[in-house]
Amino acid sequence: MRERRLLSRAAVGLLGLAAVAAALIMVVSAGGSEASPARARDNGAWLGLVGGPRSPVSIGERMIVVLHTPSVAQRLAKAHYATEAQERAWWAEADAAQKQVLLKLASIGVAVQPDYSFHDVLDGFSAVLDPRAVSLLQQMAEVDGIFPVRAAYPASLSEQTLTRSAWNDASGHRPVSALPGSTGRGVTIALLDTGVDAAHPYLRGRVLPGWDILQPGATATVHADPQDSSQLERHGTEMAGILVGRDGPDGLHGVAPGATVLPIRVAGWQPGTDGRDLVYARSDQLIAGLDRAVDPNGDGDAHDAVRVALIGVTEPYGAFTDDPEALAVQGALDLNTVVVVPAGNDGAAGPEFGSISGPGASPAAISVAATDSRAALPRVHVVLRRGLDVILDDRLPLLGPGTPSGRSTLQVATPRATTGAPGAVAADFFDADGLSRVAGRAVVLPVGDDPQEQVAAADRAGAAAVLFYGEGLPPGALPVSEGERTPVVEIPAAEAAELLASQRAGIDVGVALGATSSAANGSLGSIASFSSQGLAFDSSVKPDVAAPGIATATAEPGSAPDGSELYGTVTGTSAAAAEVAGAAALVVQLRPSLDASALRSLLVGYAQPGGASILSAGAGAFRVGSSAVGEIASDQATLGFGLWGGPHWHSTRTVVLRNVSTRRLHVSVAAAPEQASESLRFTISPATLVIPEGRARRVEVTVRAPVEPSEAAVTGQLLVSPVGSQTLRIPWALVFRQAQTTLLPSVSLSRSSFSPSDTSPAVLTVQAGALVESGAGTIEVRPVSRLDVLLYDAGGRYIGVMARLRDLLPGSYSFGITGRGPSSARLPAGSYELRLNAWPTLPKSAQPSRAKVRFTLR
Repeated sequence: MRERRLLSRAAVGLLGLAAVAAALIMVVSAGGSEASPARARDNGAWLGLVGGPRSPVSIGERMIVVLHTPSVAQRLAKAHYATEAQERAWWAEADAAQKQVLLKLASIGVAVQPDYSFHDVLDGFSAVLDPRAVSLLQQMAEVDGIFPVRAAYPASLSEQTLTRSAWNDASGHRPVSALPGSTGRGVTIALLDTGVDAAHPYLRGRVLPGWDILQPGATATVHADPQDSSQLERHGTEMAGILVGRDGPDGLHGVAPGATVLPIRVAGWQPGTDGRDLVYARSDQLIAGLDRAVDPNGDGDAHDAVRVALIGVTEPYGAFTDDPEALAVQGALDLNTVVVVPAGNDGAAGPEFGSISGPGASPAAISVAATDSRAALPRVHVVLRRGLDVILDDRLPLLGPGTPSGRSTLQVATPRATTGAPGAVAADFFDADGLSRVAGRAVVLPVGDDPQEQVAAADRAGAAAVLFYGEGLPPGALPVSEGERTPVVEIPAAEAAELLASQRAGIDVGVALGATSSAANGSLGSIASFSSQGLAFDSSVKPDVAAPGIATATAEPGSAPDGSELYGTVTGTSAAAAEVAGAAALVVQLRPSLDASALRSLLVGYAQPGGASILSAGAGAFRVGSSAVGEIASDQATLGFGLWGGPHWHSTRTVVLRNVSTRRLHVSVAAAPEQASESLRFTISPATLVIPEGRARRVEVTVRAPVEPSEAAVTGQLLVSPVGSQTLRIPWALVFRQAQTTLLPSVSLSRSSFSPSDTSPAVLTVQAGALVESGAGTIEVRPVSRLDVLLYDAGGRYIGVMARLRDLLPGSYSFGITGRGPSSARLPAGSYELRLNAWPTLPKSAQPSRAKVRFTLR
């Protein structure tokens, strides 16, 4: 399976990652001993199943500092109502708290210049923090926590690019969500992504100037790569097309063509570690974008918050429910903005913690998985021949839009680099004299990390066809540009091996391609193999719902040489999330009185359960029609009961049910496990209730499990059924077993005895977190909820906290020991001990993994 290979490769890269997050005294490069500031490789370099490898980016020593003073959202959640003047006053108090912290630092000679300040969805700031600032901030009562900044990447892959005249009805999958009588008119959708081509005819008049978070003061337009002006940011324009596109070729339109997009550019061309500019966002930029979405005019009053926000980028594997990004999504919800996010494109994981990307794990977010909703797929007749013997005779799905020009018999060729390893590059399709090895032939090669580039290289070399083998690529969704029309199929690995072995043995071999026909899509409605799966790191169910996310038709930025507009298709969970966000605007137009919490519940709770598991699809396939007429809403879209604690253990969750209809509702509540389980005992109080119009009632759900089942995790749904109405479903999960593993597999100090030095410190290297290979052949991420580095003297007397880092993904974290203590004062000569504690995210009562390192100051 492709998921297995890529996640295994990710595991290898992950444990060697230099994810430098903070300092004891001075942060230094992982594995090094120099005193210069670290340039960290962010955990986003893990491989994904859509788009190939994610290039590492430089985050440096950037941190997010979360303050104890409430944000505007937190105050409103407590007060339930506020005037414009009150919200501005709350904003000012949050701002004053930040300035007070910065002034405290400045008063003792530590200058900190925030990159971004947050007031509405979160009270805090991000900044490059030097070692002394980190140490001092940790000791301030005003500070709730210090978190690493992470990278976020566009969560879909751009595919074919065609002009309007070349586009036809079969060029891409049309968005399917629609509501009669609603186009989203009057609803504004904030799009947190790259810049948007507002001049595109498909979008013209429906895109506001927006805000550029990366370049404050500018509008959210499309930017070109500073190093290659021919390369444009594409993702924001593509998502805007799915949301509000109109008057496209062959009647193509977006989900909510009457809505308006407020583009907020949180992602764009930024430096990578190799010196090239890459398109990505940072988590602090994402939070700044949400802060702007809930206060578009920036006056401190959030009454003008947009009703719907779509985040088009994700932090790979960042399934934390309490990090700053997750808290910011909750803040947006409290300010009446429902936030829709992609689940991620990293495939199967688990069975406990999954591969959900951040901030999709936030309990307040609607995290969307991708399904394949294409009714039919093009197939081509393929025959593999060895002499007079037929190795394969089958009709195989085309992976891209290229089709054979007619019946053809082709010789077989292979790139030079594919004799032992996948991943051929352009030069491998030519011999030493520069002549093509593959012109007019069928290229047979294994799927590499970037199949798009493999096809492009083969096409440029004149290949007549490309035959992949070895992995499971999604049929019909392989990206190509308009000029690339080479047919691409995938053949079974065994038959490919037999064909190539015969060729090496000198036997005449060949490939015959026949007619192309359309066949029913056997994967119709199924979850895409690349779509990330749950659970979140607190055991709650994610994703929430699933929507179409393969080969979705949309606009592309820029124009063709003749000046005509461009269209294309995208594949990924961000395309699925855009479908749900557009549908949310349709519901808002029809039911403007719904608040964000109720809207989120209706969008998730009335999905259609199907054959997919709750871990991969949440509540099920998204159904905007059912959501639009839902009568009851819950304050929680999904539930997690935590980790089972033995025969006498129990867990209780409280759900608030609200009647959003115009009639009195008689409601019954029941718990239904996804698979029959005699080990679970549910108590629901009350199990039946009456909720008057516009009122709410609390329901307590308690689960007991006297006997441990065979499954590592049990899932199900809480069924909330009003008499005479459709049932609201709330997915839940309970984890029964968690493999025991240390979260501190390796801790070392480069020198055990040294003199104090600010310029040549000893290096403490910590491997934090773990990757566990499950019996199902997938990799499970074990993050660290909190890492403490504590200092003791030789007699065991506690001196203080050297570092306290929160929400860490597995990786290598390095710190410099200069001989200064928690207060930054020089330590006297003598022996000391560093004690490290690393807590898991589940259960909260768990004991930490521990490690000790001793050293002597001369």
